[in-house]
Amino acid sequence: MRTKYFILPVLIILFIGIFVGCQKLTQDPKASLTPVTYFKTQSDLDASVAAIYVELTPDYAWGFTTQMTSYFGSDDLTTDPGLNKGDMRAFDELDGSSSNASLLNEWQGPWNAIYQANNVLANYQKVNTSEIQKQQAAGQAYFLRAICYYFLVRTFGKLPLILTPISVTDRPDRDSVSAIYSSIVNDLQIAIAWLPTTFPGQPGKATRNAARSLLADVYLTMAGWPLNETNYYSLAADEADTVIQSGQYSIVPDYAKVFTTNNSTESIFSLQFNVSGGVPQRRYGSSSVPLDETALNGSGGWDDYYPEINFYKNRPKCYRSYCTFYDTLKLLQPDHTFKLVPWNSPLTHAGHPYYKKFRSGLGGDGVSETDSTILSINPSTNKALDLIRYPMVLLDYAEASDMASSAPTGEGYAAINIVRQRAGEPNLTTGLSQTAFRDSVVNERAYEFAGEVGIRWFDIVR
Repeated sequence: MRTKYFILPVLIILFIGIFVGCQKLTQDPKASLTPVTYFKTQSDLDASVAAIYVELTPDYAWGFTTQMTSYFGSDDLTTDPGLNKGDMRAFDELDGSSSNASLLNEWQGPWNAIYQANNVLANYQKVNTSEIQKQQAAGQAYFLRAICYYFLVRTFGKLPLILTPISVTDRPDRDSVSAIYSSIVNDLQIAIAWLPTTFPGQPGKATRNAARSLLADVYLTMAGWPLNETNYYSLAADEADTVIQSGQYSIVPDYAKVFTTNNSTESIFSLQFNVSGGVPQRRYGSSSVPLDETALNGSGGWDDYYPEINFYKNRPKCYRSYCTFYDTLKLLQPDHTFKLVPWNSPLTHAGHPYYKKFRSGLGGDGVSETDSTILSINPSTNKALDLIRYPMVLLDYAEASDMASSAPTGEGYAAINIVRQRAGEPNLTTGLSQTAFRDSVVNERAYEFAGEVGIRWFDIVR
């Protein structure tokens, strides 16, 4: 798996020069707030911050499956060998290149958001409002810039580190991976200092513990490849433990409800979507549904992504796996009844199991179905997309505390066992070595976050 990651930064050099130079030309003028017309009132400041979030939700960002393209190098994702899946299939076969058009979707959304964040950070002090309001707005901009650079640096390696508004004619050089991570850490430390614990009634906004949770994950990554700075393990454990001890978040008792509920008790940072408002989430629903399946209303699945067969076969036999994987397909018959067939039946197109947890969306707005009937398959859903869930913090802590010590700690066992108990698994065997415990945590992450926002791919890489 790692081979592709080593060559990817080299392959996208051409993308860097093109996107840095032209990205402003494609900005929506309604979202591009300038110091001439904005940054005078609190409303202006709020709108400028909202513009950052907006850049993360379109189809060219986290709103659609093409943003997942490079993640197909991992063992939890694969795609159809034919159809229109060539961009994703190239990475599934570890053959990605700079000519892959879908790489744009992994670049454009975060890069546009960084542009908007820099605009806020260069001008927020001009606004006539309280210092607390200014800091809360700037804190969100720092957080959002950090999370965007975090995804970009792990995908592309070296890239331009742009921290101020730039001219369309600028052609900045690429900065080192180390410099990018240093900037991410600095941004998150400011965000932790300036953000509130919560924004009541405003789900989806970055908060202090969202920044702290992200910083823990950043430190854990910095301890691994390519920086390999193992002193960051203890820092990762400290940040994650602070979030755990705050008591602000808790595991949703039923794993299935994580994917049918918005902004649950374990949602730390999530992107918000609204179909009627023109901001649909299209990673759930049709994208995750078999091409074989057609609903009574004539809508069908797209076969965009599903798990590798070995990943499915090696799954823990537990309730979480039941909620995660879909291994019996519903094939519409001429008489409008459905024939239930196993995933490996010769009657199926792909011969693969599928992801169940991405079918329903919110309240059935992805796939509306009963046990034996599919009423509709929709390409859009209102389901919020969790980028940081509380189990990530627990498992970050378990791994980091283990690697910072000579052996796993009791607190580390407690953290992973919270996740395992919800999954329906027994507690982890005690007395494991440092390496065996770490491997158990990484495997737990694989199935807790199967198919989600590149977590498995980034774990394999580091």
